[in-house]
Order: sequence, then structure tokens, then C-alpha cells
Amino acid sequence: METKVRKRSVSEVLRGHLMAIIFFVAVFGFFIYGISSAERNSASEGRKVLEDNLRKAVVSCYALEGAYPASVQYLEENYGLTYDKDKYAIGYVAFASNIMPDMQVIELEEGEETAP
Repeated sequence: METKVRKRSVSEVLRGHLMAIIFFVAVFGFFIYGISSAERNSASEGRKVLEDNLRKAVVSCYALEGAYPASVQYLEENYGLTYDKDKYAIGYVAFASNIMPDMQVIELEEGEETAP
């Protein structure tokens, strides 16, 4: 029994390899897109968690002491508020001890620093 081997032309071989390369590039592109999307979502969630923790600490202070805290440092020292100062800045303006302060969490860009 004799088997016949069909010779493929150079264009057929290149076409087969080209399809594999295109498929690989497409899969790799979707993979990179998924990673960057997950990273963006993670950063957004981190900011939301910090906002929630800040608000809880402020409300706890008011409930226990009868006055809103004058600064974020007070919350760090007395209520255990912690956050990554290289990644986030907190805008905190206390108007009066019986009025809830204006609070804002700002996500810092890479290499950006906060004022001392």
C-alpha cells in the first residue's frame, strides 16, 4: 500500500502560518485588554472603599464624642483610619463641630505628591 504525499505550495504554507499568527495576536490582545480593565476597576474600588471608611470614621467620631473631627490626622490617631498616602489624597474641610465636614478622596497620578 502506497501513501500519496501532496506537496503544498509556499503560498499555502504561509497562509496557514499567517492564520495562526493572526489568531495568536488576537488572543494576546484580548488578554492585555482584560488585564488593563481589571486594573482600572480595582483602582476605582480602592477609592470607593477609602471613601466609605472615611465616612464611617467621621460618623463614629460624631456618635462617640458629639462633634465631628477637625482633621483627618485626628481620625488616623484616634479611629484607626489608614490609607496609602502615595496613592490617595483626602480633601477635608471642617466648618463647625456640629456640621458634617466636606470630604473628598482624590486618586493621585503616578509620581504626583501631596503637599505636607
